[in-house]
Amino acid sequence: MNPPLRIGIDLGGSKIEILALAADGDTLLRRRIATPQGDYPGTLRAIAGLVEAVENELRQRGSIGVGIPGAESLYSGLIKNANSTCLIGKPLRQDLQTLLQREVRLANDANCFALSEASDGSGRGAASVFGVILGTGVGGGIVIDGRILVGRNAIAGEWGHNPLPPANPEEWPGPACYCGRRGCIESWLSGPGLSADHRHHGGESLAAEQIALRAEAGDAACAASLQRYEARLGRALATVINLLDPEVIVLGGGLSQIARLYRNLPDCCAPHVFSDTCTTRIVAPAHGDSSGVRGAAWLWPAGQ
Repeated sequence: MNPPLRIGIDLGGSKIEILALAADGDTLLRRRIATPQGDYPGTLRAIAGLVEAVENELRQRGSIGVGIPGAESLYSGLIKNANSTCLIGKPLRQDLQTLLQREVRLANDANCFALSEASDGSGRGAASVFGVILGTGVGGGIVIDGRILVGRNAIAGEWGHNPLPPANPEEWPGPACYCGRRGCIESWLSGPGLSADHRHHGGESLAAEQIALRAEAGDAACAASLQRYEARLGRALATVINLLDPEVIVLGGGLSQIARLYRNLPDCCAPHVFSDTCTTRIVAPAHGDSSGVRGAAWLWPAGQ
C-alpha cells in the first residue's frame, strides 16, 4: 500500500516543480525552482533536495511520481526523446531511486497532464481524453478509462513529431526540429514556433504570449499570426480526432491560456475530420499549470 502522502514532480526544461497531495487529493504544499541547465547531476541533486525539504516540512514520507519531458525506453531503461537533452541516454529512474531510497514512477509530462485532467479535471467522466501540451515543446498524452496509454514503444500520444498535415506549398519543408526532422508539428505549434512564424511574416521578435495580447488589442500582424496558428493547430488536431476519436481534448501549456483558441478551434478542425459532425470537446485545463505535477503525484493511485 502506498503512503497517504503523494509527491509529484514536474521536471521541465526551465523549472522543477514539486507538489504534495494528501490522500484525498488536497494540495498540501507546492513550490518550484529553476532547472539546472544542461546539468544532469545537478538536476538529480535538485530533485532530491526538493523531496527532502518537503518531507521534512510535512514530517511524512511520500510516494514519488515524476513527469519528464521525454520517455523512458522500455528496452534499455534510459531516457529518450527528451527536449531537455541532458536527460537523453541517462538512467533517470534508477538514479532517482538510488538517491531517494524508494521506488519512483516516471511518465511523460504530457501523460501526467492528461491523467490529471481525466481524473478530476476538465476530462472527468470521459472514457477517452487526449491531453495536449502547447508550450516550449508540443506533446500529447492519452488516457483511456482512467489509465495512461503508454504504447508498445512508450511513445503513445507523441503527435508533436509527426509532420504538420497537410503541408501547404509555402510550408514545405518546414522549420528544423531538435529531433533531426523538419516540419514537425512541434516546430510549428510550440511557443517558439509561433514566434518564429510571426518573424518570418515580417513581425517583430515577440514571445507567443505577447503576440496573443497584441492580437486582442487589435494588432493586425499579430492577429494574422494567430489565425495561421489556429488553422495549423486545427489541421493537426483533426488527425488526432480521426485516429483516436477522443471524447475530450484538453489543452495545456502556456499557449492554452489564449482564450480565442477555444472559440475558433472547432471550426478549424471540422473540415479535416472524417465525419459528418465533430462533437469532440476542446477545453481548457481545470487545474491550469498545476495539472502536470498533479498527474505525476497520481501515478500512485489510491490503494497501491
